[in-house]
Amino acid sequence: MRRIVVLGRTAADRPPYLEELAGRVHLDYCDSESLARALPGAEALFLWDFFSSSLEKAWGSASDLRWVHVSAAGVDTLLFPELVESPVIVTNARGVFDRPIAEYVLAALLAVAKDLRATYELQARREWRHRETQDLRGSRALVVGTGAIGREIARLLSAVGVEVRGAGRTERPDDPDFGHVVSSADLNQHVGWADDVIAVAPLNDSTRGMFDRDTFAAMKNSAHFVNVGRGGLVVEADLIGALERGDIAHATLDVVAEEPLRAQSPLWTMDGVTITAHMSGDTHGWRERLARQFVDNAVAWLEGRSLDHVVDKSGASGGSRVGDGA
Repeated sequence: MRRIVVLGRTAADRPPYLEELAGRVHLDYCDSESLARALPGAEALFLWDFFSSSLEKAWGSASDLRWVHVSAAGVDTLLFPELVESPVIVTNARGVFDRPIAEYVLAALLAVAKDLRATYELQARREWRHRETQDLRGSRALVVGTGAIGREIARLLSAVGVEVRGAGRTERPDDPDFGHVVSSADLNQHVGWADDVIAVAPLNDSTRGMFDRDTFAAMKNSAHFVNVGRGGLVVEADLIGALERGDIAHATLDVVAEEPLRAQSPLWTMDGVTITAHMSGDTHGWRERLARQFVDNAVAWLEGRSLDHVVDKSGASGGSRVGDGA
């Protein structure tokens, strides 16, 4: 019987629905510490603990491995050179997080446009103060990262009247979701066009630190920066400096360079900064959707059918949680 190893945060961390594979495959559950002992003889690995980087350390024990599925769309912690060069197929959780993250981005833009932070503060003080807020319709958003989630963000923002452009590896003038896609290599020439700049790009050698002092300085001083990709896309000290100098007005950060964000970080208390705990895609039922996706793929694998959501290892030295090209 074929063997699948399931890597959880603990050996007892078991995803739902795997009982549907009973009698068709032997399942071994392990954690990072016991992965190397569990891998010999296993043909497939399900990375339920999608933050784990333990496969690289255990690679010497993976001689029989043929397929790895990671329960996240991002693969930047997974694609180490030996895996990339091997014939092992890698699949990911493409599609599970698209709409939730797009809704998070829309909510972040609305929160700033409608000045909800001040509303909550006034309510806490029982203070009735009439104000005027901004229209989201007619504003401009640059989505940096043009993969599946970037496209869902573009479609949702367009539906409420936001003018959207994308930034990706290749410039193209007639994209069905973004209209115009500019080259991310020329990002600093284009960020000044946007009221909102949304980072959803993969994290790799070409995108690491792409949002730096020069990029923030090129934005409107009223700009709102939203990061739902990876913290490593941003030079964090430069972001802090940009907020302090007023180079940009707002930042919504679902991801930061080092998670959890250290208590001493000035980002916690800065005006115009909203921080969430890497949760933009995590709506009720997300774990069940991730597990269901793997089980469906496992059935296809056992029956000799093509796997869904295969990662192009040669074309991606890494990827954001949302797997978008930049």
